[in-house]
Amino acid sequence: MEIPTNTTGVDFILLGLFSHTQAHLFMFSVVLVIFTASLMGNTLMILLICRDPRLHTPMYFLLSQLSLMDIMLVSTIIPKMAANYLMSMRSISAVGCGSQIFLFLTLAGGECFLLAAMSYDRYVAICQPLRYHVLMNSKLCAHLTLGSWLLGAADGLMQAGTILSFPFCRSRAINHFFCEAPSLVRLACADTKVFEFFMYICCVLMLLIPLSLVLASYSLILVTVLRMRSSAARKKAFATCSSHLAVVGLFYGAIMFIYLRPKSHQPGERDKVVSAFYTIFTPVLNPLIYSVRNKEVKEALRKWLQRL
Repeated sequence: MEIPTNTTGVDFILLGLFSHTQAHLFMFSVVLVIFTASLMGNTLMILLICRDPRLHTPMYFLLSQLSLMDIMLVSTIIPKMAANYLMSMRSISAVGCGSQIFLFLTLAGGECFLLAAMSYDRYVAICQPLRYHVLMNSKLCAHLTLGSWLLGAADGLMQAGTILSFPFCRSRAINHFFCEAPSLVRLACADTKVFEFFMYICCVLMLLIPLSLVLASYSLILVTVLRMRSSAARKKAFATCSSHLAVVGLFYGAIMFIYLRPKSHQPGERDKVVSAFYTIFTPVLNPLIYSVRNKEVKEALRKWLQRL
């Protein structure tokens, strides 16, 4: 693939994820199917939670926010990627690139904190069931959700604004399928050491702190589950927690692989695949893992289908 070294205007060039081969055309079709399934699955979750009074609880409110973030995340990246591929275009304006960085960091950062809030909700429900309505009331739930959105937006606004203020006097070719902060920083022809340091600190705060809360919550849940006398209850709790941790591990692990590395690392095709995990695959997994396996959600879906 030829990489342009000089571009006209202020547009950037996205080299993309796929080339025009039979194998890549098939994989592109799979991505579109996953994109459609993600939109439908997460939209369905939001509708069910809004329509069914039995799902008006803190846990399902947090799930509805996770679904909203996932809808916005895939809609921020995949339509532009698909349009560029189908129309054989690679350009993206500076405004479009900045918007992608801001929205992606807002949603990904917000989701990191939201997953931590969801793990706390499960900890209270399993380890402190008698105090659940006190420890996880609607006011706290609203504050946790609002805080997740605001912290993500603050990080996105700071990084997008700073990155686009750098001069790009050399190549504007981004070896990626969307505008991601580390890929653009590598193209800047200014001294970015100070910004890289603060970006690294932000990534540590946005990733490691929520991840630590998630691991602490599930560790306490595990201790409680092991003390249960009912083997059926233990098996159900283990199955639920293991599937939750699998998705959390995939999401956090992939983002940490991309964002907690030095600028000297040269991006390659592997980086695109890793980025695809948390931008394409986890949004379709979340409604399956967190909700569709839930009996209350299945019952709400059954009753909704009967009314049609």
